[in-house]
Amino acid sequence: MIKEVRFYDAAEDSLVKFAVIIARANGKWVLCKHRERRTLEIPGGHREEGETVGQTAVRELKEETGAVEFSIRPVCVYSVVRDDEPESFGGLYTAEISSFEEELHSEIEKIVMLEELPEENWTYPEIQPYLVEEARKRGVF
Repeated sequence: MIKEVRFYDAAEDSLVKFAVIIARANGKWVLCKHRERRTLEIPGGHREEGETVGQTAVRELKEETGAVEFSIRPVCVYSVVRDDEPESFGGLYTAEISSFEEELHSEIEKIVMLEELPEENWTYPEIQPYLVEEARKRGVF
């Protein structure tokens, strides 16, 4: 069970294992619908060996949204604190997407573009809304 989501300006690089990218295109939020879920999620995923967290963010944005042309920038580092587990860290990014591939080539069934973020139906409701809120607090949106 998740106890807390924390935010940092930076963290030791070796601790940061994920990248999550809050993306927008044409003034709309870009969310993903995984093939095996009914919920929506912010693009992101695990860091692969040999990647920087920034490279992970770029790769995951391309894979999960089909983004071709975009600008991406780091926001902060976040962590998730769970009962009886070590704190896990991820890099939080934002992106503005200007063009997409014709079709997706990943576990993502489709992307969904919304005027407003959903109040529910998140894949990770105990994390994702807090990431968006923190990006807003930091003046990103």
